[in-house]
Parts: sequence; C-alpha cells; structure tokens
Amino acid sequence: MSGLTDIKTRSGFIALAGRPNVGKSTLTNAMVGSHVAIVSDKPQTTRRAIRAVANGEDWQLVLVDLPGVQRPKDALTERMQRRVEHELDDADGCLMVLNAEQGIGPGDRFIAALLKSANVPIVIAVNKVDKSAHHKTVEILQEAEELGVADAIFPISARRGTGVEALLEHLVSLLPVGPYYFDAAQRSDQSDSVMLAELVREQVLLRTREEVPHAVEVEILSIDDKQDGLIRIEGLLLVETDSQKGILIGAGGRMIKAIGTGARRTLERELGTRVHLALSVAVRRHWRADERLLDRLGIE
Repeated sequence: MSGLTDIKTRSGFIALAGRPNVGKSTLTNAMVGSHVAIVSDKPQTTRRAIRAVANGEDWQLVLVDLPGVQRPKDALTERMQRRVEHELDDADGCLMVLNAEQGIGPGDRFIAALLKSANVPIVIAVNKVDKSAHHKTVEILQEAEELGVADAIFPISARRGTGVEALLEHLVSLLPVGPYYFDAAQRSDQSDSVMLAELVREQVLLRTREEVPHAVEVEILSIDDKQDGLIRIEGLLLVETDSQKGILIGAGGRMIKAIGTGARRTLERELGTRVHLALSVAVRRHWRADERLLDRLGIE
C-alpha cells in the first residue's frame, strides 16, 4: 500500500489568536525553543503572520502567530485582520490565548465570537498564571469555559514554561497524519531579512513609548557575509514624523546607539557569528497607509 497509510508522522497548522499583549509571541518562542517572534509589552507588536515550526520525534506543528485581533483602523490593521481570517480557514486547530493577570475583557469576548464560526478545534491557554493570584486564576479559568468556544483549557506561564509541555502535547494530538511541511532544522518561515528586521524592531519597542512604537518599521537594506566570519547588516528605521525621528536618534545619538547595541547582541546570539550593524532613520509620512510599502516590507 502507499499514500497516507505509509506515513508515520503527524503535521499541521495551529493558529494563535488573542488580543494584543496576552503573550502569544512568548508562548510561540517557548514551544518552538527559539527566538522566532519578537516580544514586547506594546500592543500591535506582531504585524506579520509568522509561521513558527515546533518539531518532535514524529510530529511537526506549525504555529501561526497571528497579528493581535482588533477592529480595523487603517490599511495596516485591515491587512492584519484579513490575515487572521485567512489563517483560521487554513488551520487544523486554533489556540486562543488569554491573560490571567488582566482577566477576560470585551476584546477577548470579541475574539471568542469570531472563533465560534471557525470550523476547527479551539483550545484556550490562560497565560501569565505566575503573575496571578490562585483564586483569580480559578475565576478566569471558569470565565474561559463560559466563553463557550474551547474544547480544552490549559493554565500556563509561557515565560516560565509552566504547563507549556502539556499544552503542546494536546495540540499535537489535533494534528492529522501527514509529512513534514518544513525541514526538521527549520524554526520559522521568515526570510532572513524579515527575521533580522523584526529583531531590530524588538529593540525599538523595548526602548520607546507613546506613539513611537506604532509608527516604527524596520527595513533591512543589505546583508553582506564577510569571509572573516563577520556579517555586515544595514538597516533603515522608518518613522512618520520628524519628532519621532528625533526620539529614535536621541540626544547625541544615544538612543540609536542603544538600539543598535541591543540589536547587534541579539543578532549575534541568533546567527551564531559576529555582526556589524549599521542603522539609520528616515521619515516616511503615512507609511502605514502605503500599500506598496507594506507589500515590500512583507506585511500581507
């Protein structure tokens, strides 16, 4: 016999849904075991539907870390919302992430209502239980069940790894029999330029506040491998106003230097080699409404 009966592996796609800042990216990194999704306490951190690859002995689970679900406001958020709906249609299951520290709010209920029409198994992970009192966690687990969308609910701490293994085992059980979609050594479907750009943007998010995080995007202009083991990377930080540019550069260039230093250390850790990182800042007014630029930056 031939075909699927000969295949001994399981593989499939699990979509991650949740409002901004519930910890989806941290959970993705914990399950994959690699820094494939940037982490920040700023909302709208995730702009691209990253496919992260978790591999086991006889299974491959592809996690699609969706942009934070929200009501569309501009071309950028409209694209993010369309991506959510598309990925749900193609998934084998969906993992909705809630924040135990903040509780269940209108945004979570909006997402739950959206998921009720999804024709896939729904699993809920109540994240950040390490930051929540026990009695509050119990209350939120009960509220999660009352949302009426989940086949299973797991209390977890993505930051500490608590409960993540049990959650991952359950998600694997939802996968159909099939061959691997990615090479077993691959951890993400991101191109090198997008991965590097996102790691640089992560450092911007760590160091800025107010309107700046939402207004910044990073474009990698060049990646040059040197024979001496040094990789030279040139990146451009795009902002929408001159004042935002001034904030990113900082007094005496201190902010852009701090961003570059932090990003270089992260890049060297991820690439396993020395990196020379050159960053510049440019004003591109209303870039979030520029469809052609969004295409070039890989924001689908």
